[in-house]
Amino acid sequence: MEASDSRESSRAGLLARVALLCALAAVVVLLAVTGMGGLLILPIGLAGLAAAAAGVWLLLAHRGVVRWAGAVLAVGAPVAVLVFYTRTGLWSAALGALVLWSAALACARSALRRVREPHGMHAVAGPLPRHPVLIMNPKSGGGKVGRFGLVEKAEQLGARVVLLDTSTYTDVAAVARRAAAEGADLLGVAGGDGTQALVAAVAAEHDLPFLVVSAGTRNHFAMDLGLDRTDPSRCLDALTDGEELRVDLGMVAEHAFVNTVSFGAYAQIVQSSEYRDAKAGTALDALPDLLLADRAGRLEAQADSIRLESQQALLVSNNPYAAAVDPITAGRRPRLDLGTLGVLGVRVDGPAQAAELALRGTQASGMNVLTARTVVVHSDAATIPVAVDGEALQLSTPVICSVRAGALRVRVPRGRPGAPVTSPPLDWRRVIALALGRHRPTPSAAEPSGGSTEGPDDA
Repeated sequence: MEASDSRESSRAGLLARVALLCALAAVVVLLAVTGMGGLLILPIGLAGLAAAAAGVWLLLAHRGVVRWAGAVLAVGAPVAVLVFYTRTGLWSAALGALVLWSAALACARSALRRVREPHGMHAVAGPLPRHPVLIMNPKSGGGKVGRFGLVEKAEQLGARVVLLDTSTYTDVAAVARRAAAEGADLLGVAGGDGTQALVAAVAAEHDLPFLVVSAGTRNHFAMDLGLDRTDPSRCLDALTDGEELRVDLGMVAEHAFVNTVSFGAYAQIVQSSEYRDAKAGTALDALPDLLLADRAGRLEAQADSIRLESQQALLVSNNPYAAAVDPITAGRRPRLDLGTLGVLGVRVDGPAQAAELALRGTQASGMNVLTARTVVVHSDAATIPVAVDGEALQLSTPVICSVRAGALRVRVPRGRPGAPVTSPPLDWRRVIALALGRHRPTPSAAEPSGGSTEGPDDA
């Protein structure tokens, strides 16, 4: 074991040195190929990025002529930068520097990954289920239940399958409670994350193992559990050769969630009846009113002891994501058992702040990234729209989000692809230390904490 660790440390040191050499070479290329004129590449590129971000803001936050002007700026700024590089002969140096810098980043991240201490979710053995019940949505994920023969395989493995009637409303939680009352010793779902959350709450209530079958469209929960999202039938292997993970369950009011709860702009957009059929068009039509709303119509949130004011959008996640994400695309969570909520607040009041966000990312003044045990969302309205794992709801204010630590027993196959490896934060001081042979291992995910790790001023 020590020899293996030593080899990993040696490789990490080598990668760190390569990263520093590539970063230095990027600077040398700019100066050697074009002289001091090469220094123009960076500020001009950043100016183009800022202008494009400002154009995107105008495109999203306005209508009519201003929207068209924003679209022209969003597209025209990067094109103008490329034209400038080409006409001044800087394009070859810019391309070379970009390739070298990309290589430096890749090597630096790989080096940091090699020396961090493994700290994943701990799986334990559990008894084989004798009376498993799986609830399946035949329309979920574009018909994955039928396409992958999930009903037949589950029944061959001894499970009872309840196929939902999608032609009418079905109370999925009631179906799960009935199955538990009839003696089910495992509850599972082949469906989207919203359906997963409903059954997960029942499984946690009865302390029953919960089986996730990745038959939804995006399957974020399945991904973070390390399950196979390309072939949902492999999830059923847990019925005969599985183990258990103890994970947290998020709560918003009386509703459970396994991924995220969204407030503000995105939550209001998904309330629209047209959203499912025309997501982009519906969002573009609604965003100007949402982004330019006065402060009285915005959200106030209390994340433990930290107050977030005048937020346009707020995302609360069941455990923090590895990097800041937006409510639509989401990202990855290295751990689901930290007993904390991830919190992402966004406030962008104009093109200048949009440009700052593009240049500074999570360090921008309009972005707040933190963790908390409890999040309370306030509004002047009696009820506000909330998207719970993508499902549109109206909840009474104040809305309280919390986390039930270790509430859910998730049964997973022993042979699963594994959760995607997430990179630790890129810290060049640590890269330099690795290159010099001095380093301290860092954990792959944050440990549970009693409060927020970042405040509005830190984020």
